[in-house]
Amino acid sequence: MFEDLALKLESALKKVRGQGKLTENNISDTLREIRRILLDADVNFKVAKDFIEDVKTKALGKEVLSSITPGQLITKIIYDELVHVLGGNQSEIKINGSGITTILISGLQGSGKTTFSAKLAKKLKDNQRRSLLVAADIQRPAAVKQLQMLGEQINIPVFSLEEKDALKVVKNSIEHANENNFNTVIIDTAGRLHVDEDMMAEIEHIKNYVLPTETLFVVDAMTGQDAVNSARIFNERLNFDGIVLTKLDGDARGGAALSIRSIVGKPIKFISNGEKLNQLETFYPERLASRILGKGDVISLVEKVQENFEEIEADRLEEKIRKNEFDFEDFLKQIKAIKKMGSLSSLVGMLPGLGSQVKNMKVDDNALVKTEAIINSMTYQERKKPKILNGNRRMRIARGSGTSIQEVNRLLKQFSEMQKMMSQFSKKGFGGPMLKNYKFN
Repeated sequence: MFEDLALKLESALKKVRGQGKLTENNISDTLREIRRILLDADVNFKVAKDFIEDVKTKALGKEVLSSITPGQLITKIIYDELVHVLGGNQSEIKINGSGITTILISGLQGSGKTTFSAKLAKKLKDNQRRSLLVAADIQRPAAVKQLQMLGEQINIPVFSLEEKDALKVVKNSIEHANENNFNTVIIDTAGRLHVDEDMMAEIEHIKNYVLPTETLFVVDAMTGQDAVNSARIFNERLNFDGIVLTKLDGDARGGAALSIRSIVGKPIKFISNGEKLNQLETFYPERLASRILGKGDVISLVEKVQENFEEIEADRLEEKIRKNEFDFEDFLKQIKAIKKMGSLSSLVGMLPGLGSQVKNMKVDDNALVKTEAIINSMTYQERKKPKILNGNRRMRIARGSGTSIQEVNRLLKQFSEMQKMMSQFSKKGFGGPMLKNYKFN
């Protein structure tokens, strides 16, 4: 989502970094351009105005004007202000020390509440919470069925009733949770427009009955300033505790993410990308600010790797690389692990300095699927010893994987080059340091 914004900010800052000395004039020119960039990105007008004024006040200080690296200090000031606009510090979800933790999920229609509810349940399950999902969306056709299907995927029970009263469903779910020793209840409510008084009254009644530990507002980041306006009105009615931004992997300009914290005054707690149930991230303002300025987000990338890799496998893989025995069987395991981590484009976006390359490069998330199909069409012996793959075998693999002989040949060539590169790294002693701190699964 932020690639275009990052590229434009990088271009604007490059001009001021190229100046030998900062003056009021070139600072003003740069900030005027940055203000235009923010407004083009659909950032709220007042937020953009306050942001520029705060940066200008600090940038015109003597420390900056007399600095030998003024351009770097300007970038640091803008980074600090972005972190401030995004909330400053990371905000944890509240969990009760004893008894049941209740989490009420609210939001507009189509914002992704049901999928987020399942993602949150999985995340809490991974942290040893015993969760119950509650299907309190009785308005949308198949909403209950969708939550039940998601619950089955992560092995988390879903409470539902053949009932047209959402409050009754919620009341019964709390009783069920108490009777069955659940310590977390996640209530998925119906999507509603803030102008629908009956629907807004319904969720107010639910909140007043449950008195939830945490009320979260789920917002589709692709809806721009409409998302900010809706969040403000929902907060006036519900006084929610935090915000969840969904669809940050889409093509929106990012203005909602940069505006919503300042306008509503409530922290962003999670960002949700994609449909996979492991694609939920705790929100860190400093990490997003770093990505917006084209500096990447290596910490989140490493965390993703560590979630999907185990240390014992890292040791085994390191040994195979050192002995130049890395084969297609090992490669297949790595592909499966990478697929768990999310889309390739989202992973590449976390790498520092790749903003401009990603913008003009089509990252094909289906490439791994095709590679996996080719490897799966090989016999075990062929995976272990790729050198035996003659013309007839390659033809059979192409037919079995639904690909062409050219694609099979290309993969074999790339794999051979990768083996040579790994061998060189191993000889230079890079294998251990590169892999030791990662956990492979």
